[in-house]
Amino acid sequence: MTIATVSGVGLTLDCADADRLADFYRAAFGYADQPVPAPFATRAEWVASVGDDPDEGGAWLCHPAGVMPDLFLQQVPEPRPGKLRLHLDVSLSGDPDWSRVISVADALVAIGATRLADFPGRWVVPADPEGNEFCLS
Repeated sequence: MTIATVSGVGLTLDCADADRLADFYRAAFGYADQPVPAPFATRAEWVASVGDDPDEGGAWLCHPAGVMPDLFLQQVPEPRPGKLRLHLDVSLSGDPDWSRVISVADALVAIGATRLADFPGRWVVPADPEGNEFCLS
């Protein structure tokens, strides 16, 4: 039995600096700013319409090719309490060999990621600039 039919899945990451994380995910994986929902002219107008404060900060991203989930980077005042129980698994296109995975991991470090662990021949575990872990294979 199916309870509901869905049209997509998005992820929300609480963060301290939504603009910084948005820059990282744009550069790392080709994310783009999500279009403002019609009929609104600006994101601030849409945010205000749902009762939130447009000045609280946030970034709405989508992947132009649709191969990654939409991301909402929600700026919050509280620090991250510990390890997240959810993380992204990012698979490189084509048939990546281990040297390509390492090369991409190095490029991610150059734009602000931290490399946490390597599982040779399988995947690398980086973290984004705020410590959110993901697997790269």
